[in-house]
Amino acid sequence: MMRPLTIAASLALTTALAFAPSRAQDESVTPPPAEEAATEAAPAAAQAALQGNADQGRMLTYTCQGCHGITGYKNAYPSYKVPKIGGQSAEYLANALHEYQKGTRKHPTMQAQAQSFSDQDIADIAAFLSSLK
Repeated sequence: MMRPLTIAASLALTTALAFAPSRAQDESVTPPPAEEAATEAAPAAAQAALQGNADQGRMLTYTCQGCHGITGYKNAYPSYKVPKIGGQSAEYLANALHEYQKGTRKHPTMQAQAQSFSDQDIADIAAFLSSLK
């Protein structure tokens, strides 16, 4: 048998919660700065935590060889010499592909290529290309 105080306390709590304004409905409620920082840092941390698979990256880079695999090759942009990407650091390669995705690096072909890659694809590509000598 429940004690009367427990029933009264439960009723009071239930009533208070039923009439209390919801945080989700109150648009003026903003997360504390620590929560905002954690939310913004999450994508960067997720990218840093990805482990690249060089074997998978090898399969993903088959189209890269068309331009980057030819010594001294210049593509359709006559003044743009295609850089060597084999042996570059994985961090550099991943950053470059992410910048092409965001549009902060400008090259139409590379921007189009980078748009098709997931974060895991980029980690895999970077792992493979950085392993080349």
